[in-house]
Amino acid sequence: MATEIRVPTLGESVTEATVAKWFKAEGDAVAVDEPILELETDKVTLEVNASAAGTLSEIAVKEGENVEVGALLGTIGEGAGKSGGKDREPAAARDSAKSEEAKSDGAKSAKAEPDAKAAPADKGAAKDAASDDSDKLSPAVRKLIDENDLDASRIEGTGKDGRLTKGDVLLYMKEGGKDEPAAPKADAGPAAKKDSAPRADDPREERVRMTRLRQRIAERLKEAQNTAAMLTTFNEIDMTNVMAARKRLQDAFEKRHGVRLGFMSFFVKACIVALQELPAVNAEVDGDELVYKNYYDIGVAVGTEQGLVVPVLRDADKLSFAEVEKGIADLGLRARDGKLGMDELTGGTFTITNGGVYGSLMSTPILNPPQSGILGMHKIDRRPVAVGDSIEIRPMMYVALSYDHRVIDGREAVTFLVRVKECIEDPERILLAV
Repeated sequence: MATEIRVPTLGESVTEATVAKWFKAEGDAVAVDEPILELETDKVTLEVNASAAGTLSEIAVKEGENVEVGALLGTIGEGAGKSGGKDREPAAARDSAKSEEAKSDGAKSAKAEPDAKAAPADKGAAKDAASDDSDKLSPAVRKLIDENDLDASRIEGTGKDGRLTKGDVLLYMKEGGKDEPAAPKADAGPAAKKDSAPRADDPREERVRMTRLRQRIAERLKEAQNTAAMLTTFNEIDMTNVMAARKRLQDAFEKRHGVRLGFMSFFVKACIVALQELPAVNAEVDGDELVYKNYYDIGVAVGTEQGLVVPVLRDADKLSFAEVEKGIADLGLRARDGKLGMDELTGGTFTITNGGVYGSLMSTPILNPPQSGILGMHKIDRRPVAVGDSIEIRPMMYVALSYDHRVIDGREAVTFLVRVKECIEDPERILLAV
C-alpha cells in the first residue's frame, strides 16, 4: 500500500515552504523515520522523515518549488528499492548517457560544420534529449519554452546545478534565439558592440535565489523601519569587575554545572533587572493599545549560514546563571544545525544581539518586531579612561539600545541602559537586586 508524503504543519502563521533538497531519488529505498527531504520556511529549515519503509516511488514536487501545508510531496511504495543517497549520481549518469546517445547521430556533421543548421534527425534527437531533462524545468520556464517553440538544450542555464531560469530563456530570446543557434558574434553590427550591459551568464557575476529565511529577514527588518519610530541610545561599560569575577569563578562554575561561564548570562540577568524596573521596554504596540508583559522571554540573536535567527529563552527571570548559559548554548547549537522548532523562534519580549563576537566596535541594532527594545553588545576594547583623577587602561564595551519611541520615552531608554551598565560594572547588584 502506498504512503503519501505531505507537507507537515509548519507552525504559527507559516503556511508555505520551499522544497530545498531531496535526500532520496525515485526508486531509492527508505527506512522508517529516515530523512527524505528538507523544507525551507521563512523561519526555519526542517527535515521531513519517512512515515513508512519502502521505496520512494514518486517525487511530486521538484527542488526549488513552493508548497503549501498539506500538499503532496511524493509517494512511498512497497518493496525494496535501490540504495541511494544525497548525490543521486546513478540517476544523473543515466540522464547524461541518454543525452550523449541522442546527440551521437549529429556529432560528425557538427564537427565539420559548427555553424550549419542541424539536420532534421539531429533536431529531433536534441528535442528528445531536452524532453529527458524537462522534469528539471520549473513550470514557468517550461511554459515559456513551449509557448515560443524553443529547444531547451540550446540554452545555457545559470541556475543551481546548471538549471534553466526564466531569465536565461528571456535573454536567449532577446538575443535572437528561436529554434536556431544565435548568429555568430562576427556578424553583429557596431550597435551590438556598444551594448556593455551585464549578461546573465557573465562569469564575473553569480545569481542565487534568496532563501525563504533571507526573504523573511529582509521583510521583518524593513517592517521595523517602516512601522516603529526607532531611535538608538549608547553607553559604555567598564568590564573590569565582571571579567575578574568570570576569571575567578570559571573553573569552579564549569566543574559544577558542566558549562562555561560567559558574558551573556550576566547581560541577560542585567537586562531583566532593568526590564523589571522599566516595564515599557518590555511592552509592545497592538493596534491602539500597549501590551505590558509581566514575563521575560529573552531572544538571543544567533548568526547562521542561512541568516540571522533569534531563538527565545523562556522565563529567563526564573533561570539561574548556569541554566541561562546552558539554554543559550543549546539554542545556539541547534540554530546552526537548523534543528529549532517554530515555538522556539516566536513570542520573545526583548532581544540581545552580540556583534562583538564578529569584532564590531559599535552598531545600531534594528528592532525585532513586535518588540520595542533590543540591546546591542560589542567587542571589548582596552582603551584609556578616566578613573577618578587618573588615566587607566580598562576593558571597555560600547552598548546600544534601539527602542520604539512610540512606547518608550528617551528618559526610560537612557535609564534602562544606565541600569544595565551599573549591573555589569558591579555584578553583586544583580544578586542583591539593588
